[in-house]
Amino acid sequence: MFAEMLLAARELLAVRSPLDAELMVSDMLGAWWGRRPHGGDVEQILGEGLVDYAAKAGTPAALTLLISIAYLGTARQAAKAEGAALALMESDVARPGWADRVGAVKPAGCYVSRDVYGDQDTVLCTFAYNGEDTHALVVVVDYNMGGMARDAWVSSQVDKLLDQARLEAAGNRLLRFEEIEPQQARALLEFAMKVTQAATRRRKGPRLVSDGYSAYHAFARARLKALPPGRMRPAPAHTEAPYSRDRRAMLAAEFLASDAAENLSDPSAASRCADHIIDYGCDQDFGRPMRVSPTKCETFLLDWLPRKVLLSPADQDAMPHVLSAWVRFAGPRIGLPEEGVRATLDAVWEATAGFTKAYRDPATFGLDRSLVRRLLPDGDLSALARRAFAFPFLQGMAGATNLDLLNPADDADRRILLEIDHADELGRPDLEEHLAWHEEIAGRLWAGDPPQLWEAAERLIDLGHDRHDVLHVLIEIAERIGDHPDELAAALDDIADIPDEPAG
Repeated sequence: MFAEMLLAARELLAVRSPLDAELMVSDMLGAWWGRRPHGGDVEQILGEGLVDYAAKAGTPAALTLLISIAYLGTARQAAKAEGAALALMESDVARPGWADRVGAVKPAGCYVSRDVYGDQDTVLCTFAYNGEDTHALVVVVDYNMGGMARDAWVSSQVDKLLDQARLEAAGNRLLRFEEIEPQQARALLEFAMKVTQAATRRRKGPRLVSDGYSAYHAFARARLKALPPGRMRPAPAHTEAPYSRDRRAMLAAEFLASDAAENLSDPSAASRCADHIIDYGCDQDFGRPMRVSPTKCETFLLDWLPRKVLLSPADQDAMPHVLSAWVRFAGPRIGLPEEGVRATLDAVWEATAGFTKAYRDPATFGLDRSLVRRLLPDGDLSALARRAFAFPFLQGMAGATNLDLLNPADDADRRILLEIDHADELGRPDLEEHLAWHEEIAGRLWAGDPPQLWEAAERLIDLGHDRHDVLHVLIEIAERIGDHPDELAAALDDIADIPDEPAG
């Protein structure tokens, strides 16, 4: 692969501008973006490996590649590439005239196109090389996906791009286009790209972003450094103050007493549904429970609720009606135009049939509702699989012990359940220490802390490994890493398979 990339780098010798070279190399570096090779960091294995390979080749094409990576690469790649490039230049390896201008850009202006719903920002930052080769970096930030960067591209037709954005905003009441400070643009985009990177580590990024994002990822990352630094904002500019539990309860009470909610037939179900709507807005949408949009409502109904919340049959029936009432309540209060309110209501009703299919009550899988309530006392539906994995014996009799009476959320009962799970190992000398580690892992799986723990277990289960062997591998890693959360998360991310002789 490195040989093929170095062969492709010969084209760098023929380009006339540093912009073309930077885009070509960014595309090369994007070839492995989002991938996770077995046993290591892809940027170290492939990115730094390419730098080492080019350094050994010592050709003019290799030098131009190294010069570009020194600007576009990660911090480690850039440092290695710069050192290797200097060594080759001292050896009089030829380089093209544009090489001295790589990355030598200054920002010209930053703009944002926003929809009035608050769903997404399209950020447009313009740059130039000493007043020449003006170009624009465009990044789409999606707030329904945690504020992640979903798409990116580069255009050299800057004036046409700006005129088109202004024209669209002038003809659409649901769009806003404005100039923003470069510091604000940098902070917003740095946060968005960090969210995307985190999603990638959870193996969700590549399927959520556009096909072209990887090709421009390195270019965008480098261009942001040309903007003046700004304070990192972990949210869109119109974020509200944090909502306490009391403030959430007051908002729910205000909604239930409003004209918008007067026709809801089941007050108890309406109250519970309103709590879920408010919690979603506060916890998943940057503290904005009042924000409503077609996309946000569809995401809430068809994606978040089916994955995260255990609803009773009554709540399932009530939810679309309560959400529609919430749109009528919240839309006017946040200044959403009437056509925006109507479009959001239409989206809710169009999603209702999909919600009926998407929301699968665990009882439909043959699970006893009382068992589900024991595993999900907090109603966190996403925790069902990992908690059932941690405590598989919850029904029937084990000797004289009635498992149906044990509560896996209780520390004492949890210990009894784990002892029953190890009934065939009661004679081992280190049983107490071993059970203590099983308690640690079971507690972490119960809480989902860190998320990488269950993700690693799922990967190993998918490979066909025995449950107990999987638990022992997780124990070995937790014991080895100790109380270092970031290191534990990274080590769990790197698990690709179980060694021939699992720990334990």
